[in-house]
Amino acid sequence: MLGILGKKIGMTNIFNDAGRNVPITIIEAGPCYVLQVKTKATDGYDAIQIGFGEKREKLVNKPDLARYKKAGAPAARFVKELRVKDPAQYKAGQKICADIFAKGDYLDVVGTSIGKGFQGGVKRWGWKGGHAGHGSMFGRVVGSIQSGARLGRVTKGHHMPGHMGVDRITVQNLQVIDVDKEKNLIIVKGSVPGHKNNYLTLKEARKRPKGFVKKVVEHVTKKKSVKATIKK
Repeated sequence: MLGILGKKIGMTNIFNDAGRNVPITIIEAGPCYVLQVKTKATDGYDAIQIGFGEKREKLVNKPDLARYKKAGAPAARFVKELRVKDPAQYKAGQKICADIFAKGDYLDVVGTSIGKGFQGGVKRWGWKGGHAGHGSMFGRVVGSIQSGARLGRVTKGHHMPGHMGVDRITVQNLQVIDVDKEKNLIIVKGSVPGHKNNYLTLKEARKRPKGFVKKVVEHVTKKKSVKATIKK
């Protein structure tokens, strides 16, 4: 599976060919360096470790620094492991750039959502809340959380006030609007998780892999031609 690491630059909007206003996200994707290649023979599965963003060697511990030097790659700020079908295509120190994706491709983008701190149930889970009139003083409080006669305890996983955000989120099927190879930028339609400068993992969409649109068009065209032949 194709994949690359990147950083969210920000959001803006453009007008497409039909004149519609389209929200887009600009992502700095790569250059990433392959730090390690894993195979079924040595590790039990096929994957590669890649790093993104440079880090001062002074801030890296000795074992990691030795690993970077062995791979011939600079010290990275963000390191992730990606599963691949054919690890033989990669080698340590290899550079991966934004041009592995092209305009019209679909991506799954993985990131960490923005933290909201401690929040009540109304904001965190969308509770309706109680009546606010006649001095009830029951606008946004928790209220009853379990039936004492039935269980006598709080059900595990019950929605309660607590820490909100900072969750790992995957946004699927984001279309690539454009790719700037020189500046290592990938522009996708829609929004991605996290704040500005948040690190992201970009993967080839599982549900819409490369050539998906082409295959659909060919299927529809073939279906129409078959129907036309039957009618004749």
